Amino acid sequence: MTGPLSDLRLVELGQLLAGPYCGQLLGDYGAEVIKIEDPKRGDPLRDWGQEKAHGKSLWWPIAARNKKCVTADLRTPEGQQIVKELVEQSDMLLENFRPGTLERWGLGYDVLSKINPGLILIRVSGYGQTGPYAPRPGYASVGEAMGGLRYVIGEPDRMPARAGISLGDSLAATFATLGALAALHSKEKTGKGQVIDASIYESVMAYMESLIPEWAIGGYQRERTGSVLPKITPSNVYPTKSGEMLLIAANMDTVFKRLAHAMGKPELADDPKFATHISRGENTEELDAMIGDWSRTWEMKDLINHLIEEEVPHGLVYTAKDMIADPHIQARESIINVDVPGVGEFPMQNIFPFFSDTKPSIRWSGPAHGEHTDEVYGDLLGYDAAKLAELRAKGIIK
Repeated sequence: MTGPLSDLRLVELGQLLAGPYCGQLLGDYGAEVIKIEDPKRGDPLRDWGQEKAHGKSLWWPIAARNKKCVTADLRTPEGQQIVKELVEQSDMLLENFRPGTLERWGLGYDVLSKINPGLILIRVSGYGQTGPYAPRPGYASVGEAMGGLRYVIGEPDRMPARAGISLGDSLAATFATLGALAALHSKEKTGKGQVIDASIYESVMAYMESLIPEWAIGGYQRERTGSVLPKITPSNVYPTKSGEMLLIAANMDTVFKRLAHAMGKPELADDPKFATHISRGENTEELDAMIGDWSRTWEMKDLINHLIEEEVPHGLVYTAKDMIADPHIQARESIINVDVPGVGEFPMQNIFPFFSDTKPSIRWSGPAHGEHTDEVYGDLLGYDAAKLAELRAKGIIK
């Protein structure tokens, strides 16, 4: 076990993204993560993804990396007893069921905290554990809409768009992870655990900058603005001679002076229409058109080299193919190859952020359904072969 959290144990319940991504992060940082799945079908994410390799999901090896996968039917008293025994020897329990589910199974915090007073219960849901919407099912798309993100994504003359990933789930999981680590710090002082209540919509709302007071105080409502942010200019994607696109970001006054010099028009930096951040924001369309006319005179490679020399921030709009081939990404090992049984060499995002001392590692990719059941229940809980066989015969475990 490696990483800064290598002395911690987390029991993960739930499925798909918002909860399990929190488990992935904590496992990445070294925690022992014991993921409990339904014995009949397991986490649906095992089958998700646009593409497969040898019939296997290309998502699962990433989402379940560093996790020990066991099975238990949590709707049965025997399965609930397994959770209680694991909780007694663990630091955290993570779940992303609809609020009230744990309580119906007799696994509420009032029960679990008596077994382990230091337990940190991490609860991830669409709307949170309280309030009139709490019982509703919630997904990333709904949380992104309610949190204000969907309304501001897309072109102004079209219906709201969405990011091409389940962003709300990832944000909720990230806040859940942050809350769990803060609770661990508190536990060091008090010895007591607590409940972390992370909702998808509030996680999205937390990223919405000054959107709320802009309306409440200033009466200004942010609208969809396509590829630009209102009043942030220049910061857009511009064409090259061959029709390729390059993002150039030079909205800060000092940086815009460098861009103006690179364009061969240093006088733009003194023009009242473009001299300040505010004035450039008022004249976005005109300035973007000027930069686009200039960028079209360059081939991509030459334009990039020129902007590097002039110290103007810029970047290609990468696809996965571009990321894999990029020398900077390669040098930092932002993408690494992991051996996945039945698939072979498998590129995936590395653990992030990097640690200078307690370096974590990807110890294994997403396991098979129930792969660690005997190991965990035998070694940790002391179940003998006869008890494991009995639980299997009843369908409690696989």
